[in-house]
Amino acid sequence: MDWLINALYYVIPFIILLGILVFVHELGHFLVARFCGVKVEEFSIGFGKELWGRTDKKGTHWKIAAVPLGGYCRFLGDGDETSSTSGEVEKLSEEDKKKAFPFQPAWKKLAIVLAGPGANYLFAIIIFASIFFFLGKITFPPVVGEVIAGGAADKAGLQVNDRILTVNGREVHSFDEVSREVDMTVTENVHLTLKRGDKDLTLTVPLGVTEIEAPNGVKIKKKMMGIRSVNVIEVNKEKISLPRAFADAAVESWRITELTLRGVGQMISGQRGADDLGGIIRIAEMSGDISKQSGAIDFMVFMALLSINLGLINLFPIPLLDGGHVVIYLVEMATGKELNEKIKDVMFKFGLGILVALMLFATWNDVLRLFHRWFS
Repeated sequence: MDWLINALYYVIPFIILLGILVFVHELGHFLVARFCGVKVEEFSIGFGKELWGRTDKKGTHWKIAAVPLGGYCRFLGDGDETSSTSGEVEKLSEEDKKKAFPFQPAWKKLAIVLAGPGANYLFAIIIFASIFFFLGKITFPPVVGEVIAGGAADKAGLQVNDRILTVNGREVHSFDEVSREVDMTVTENVHLTLKRGDKDLTLTVPLGVTEIEAPNGVKIKKKMMGIRSVNVIEVNKEKISLPRAFADAAVESWRITELTLRGVGQMISGQRGADDLGGIIRIAEMSGDISKQSGAIDFMVFMALLSINLGLINLFPIPLLDGGHVVIYLVEMATGKELNEKIKDVMFKFGLGILVALMLFATWNDVLRLFHRWFS
């Protein structure tokens, strides 16, 4: 019976979450393609065997497939789901060529490709703005969301859901303030007062020291406690206007983008361990944890965060992703001629290799994380 409960908490929320985000992404491509006069032959949520489908009046076949790990829009003239050009494209009638994706000017292709990530960002902004307008501003309180195994905080006895009240005698009201006070600590220990349930506790945490590379290339030693703020949010009731809610939502979306890019940059430069890279299993784990321990607001915020990450990742200039197509169409716009199909084919195969390698590495990280979670 336990497996059934776990399925309800982990599998179902994950499928719903990923399905919504994929639908939003592909809907962006679909709407702009229709606006540009390009025929969408197929709109799929998932891959593989079709479980449900119907064809609308304009000839688009909408379907839900068996493997719910993505989706695609296939345009007239596409050879496959990656929008590679079909070998039969030259056999299209002149009327069909007007509606086929390969025969569109580069600027139209660019607009269609950018619409997917753009829809993810717009979706996140709408979620944040709705929360800000109807409920209040989101804050990230000084609450421990995750204790890194073997870190200084773990050894000192900090636990998940501990609320930090003071750091070295200074009151803190957000997780960012905790980080800043730790950075300012000149001794080897940091002194905390915290609330755990109904109890007030005092702890002394011997700080761990990690060597990182600063933006100027100089290696510096940074003190860290070994805690993270994960899936911990609070809503402060504050009445704001709808325009301000959208403005604040846009700022919040940009802040998340900036933090994500900084984290990716730190992984590339070696400042941050690549074990932070997670994949599908990590998303399922986090969505399940939120569904078990938190409420609808937390789930909506998590959905917005993932939507931003999905939009941002798709903008990376890797062939097969939207960002790779963006590079190709920008080159075509600059040169005034279409890129050779053989060159595109090599680029897409290279991009496929990169994506498969990243997926395998992320899955390995996820499996190791689950192993430590279950057996530590």
